[in-house]
Amino acid sequence: MNFKIDNWEKVLNLGLIILIAIAVIVLLIIINRKFFQKLKKKHKNLHLQLLEKGINIFIIIVVGLLAFSAVGGTRSVWQTMLGGTAVISAVAAFAAQDVIKDMLGGLMISIYKPFDIGDRIELPDGTAGIVKGMTMRHVVINTIDTVKEVIPNSKLNVMQIKNYSFKADCRSVVFQFPVSFDTDPAQAKAVIAAAVKESEYSIPYHFNKEGNKDYSEVFFLSLSDSAMVMSVTVYYETGTPTEVVRDDINTRVKKALDANGIEIPYNYITLVQKS
Repeated sequence: MNFKIDNWEKVLNLGLIILIAIAVIVLLIIINRKFFQKLKKKHKNLHLQLLEKGINIFIIIVVGLLAFSAVGGTRSVWQTMLGGTAVISAVAAFAAQDVIKDMLGGLMISIYKPFDIGDRIELPDGTAGIVKGMTMRHVVINTIDTVKEVIPNSKLNVMQIKNYSFKADCRSVVFQFPVSFDTDPAQAKAVIAAAVKESEYSIPYHFNKEGNKDYSEVFFLSLSDSAMVMSVTVYYETGTPTEVVRDDINTRVKKALDANGIEIPYNYITLVQKS
């Protein structure tokens, strides 16, 4: 009877220690998350995300070791960790290869920073999107159709990446708008410029004659077969998808040209039928 009571006491003690360890881990991870949430409001970069995940892993390992030490003593813990067979060690090392590669890849990306949170990048296979986050094992890219691409750090670390936002405080895209030959060029330029300024995505970046930042001018760029071509460069924040900017600017300019009676010409085809 005493033997059973002693066993029950050991089980209860073990369960209590495990519950305490889990509670401590959860509490520390919550504190760590809240701390980094405050930092991320001011600074959004890969260093913070990688550091947050690393601290979470450190918390789990340390609290876990302390819990095992409380159960069987520190000496027995180390004996258990170091006393495994060669086969188990080899299997564990083989299974952890990809994990270690991804962690080292994430560390290299964090150090050399070929891209950062909010950058628009393009991969060799044509996948393009905005970098949304990074963990110890992978990077999350948000593509144009809101699909999230999850790519292991080890693979991304060796890829040749196109970064359209590398060390840039803004991005730009050139628009061209054809208008009919009977349009006053000055009026067309004024209408297009006003539409660009009204866009919530367009920002002043071009320096005017006074040396101040202003919206880019609209230029009468060329003459095509059926139209005068107006061109304007639109600047926007690095974290904004190009597709969103194109859609907004094209929509605004089209409505503005229609409202002012300015025709956007297109080619006519005349068919002649012999009787």
